[in-house]
Amino acid sequence: MPVPSTTHLLFIPTYNTGPKVLETVREALAAWQPVWVVTDGSDDGTTAQLEALAAAESDLRIIRHDTNRGKGAAVLTGARLAREAGFTHLLSFDADGQHPAGQIANYMARSARHPEAMVFGKPVFPANAPKERVMGRKVANFWVDFQTAWWGIGDSLFGMRLFPLADIIAVMEATWFGRRYDFECEAGILLCWRGVPIINVPTPVRYLSKAEGGVSHYHYLRDNARLVTLFLRHFPGALVRWPLLLARRWKGQSRVRP
Repeated sequence: MPVPSTTHLLFIPTYNTGPKVLETVREALAAWQPVWVVTDGSDDGTTAQLEALAAAESDLRIIRHDTNRGKGAAVLTGARLAREAGFTHLLSFDADGQHPAGQIANYMARSARHPEAMVFGKPVFPANAPKERVMGRKVANFWVDFQTAWWGIGDSLFGMRLFPLADIIAVMEATWFGRRYDFECEAGILLCWRGVPIINVPTPVRYLSKAEGGVSHYHYLRDNARLVTLFLRHFPGALVRWPLLLARRWKGQSRVRP
């Protein structure tokens, strides 16, 4: 078993993910400790199951949201509590089985070498990846790149991301937005505007069928409307920040190449 870290926390937000979250948490614990989970208003019975698991696992902590507040809100709750506990970095890891636990230690090691940087996954899509999701990401990636002067985010929506706690808390507390599906884009843009350098890690992603326990809360119209609103809202701020972002990029301050 891994030696529990005192600086880097593995964090899993979950909302009605079904039995898959228990499998994900067990795999995560085998790869890294400690692991914290926020159950974000789940009413599918998994909160009680996770709490039973935590009773037998000293390096697992379960935090409850009584109502569903959204992924961004769950990450912010975890980040604040992690900072209070003395951690410096948080790796957000989706509960639905899409991310490979085998990559966790890799992300953590890169962060340990470059603690000033954020470490973002860049998905390596399988053949069964939904085409509309892949195309939608390409559109979102373009606009996030535009609004960050091509700072270097490899993928604007991938959920496996490691944040320096001081930076993610600062940018999320500065806005009321980015609490739901828009979290990844919102946080990514604001962290680039803050000048946080980035490390991209190519990471396999899985799309599980219902028979395999896959669960998705993605809603095409609602969630894309959130992203369009986000891009329109940030457009003026992006234009104002472009000169500084470009200057920092020219100085090599945007990306870390381990």
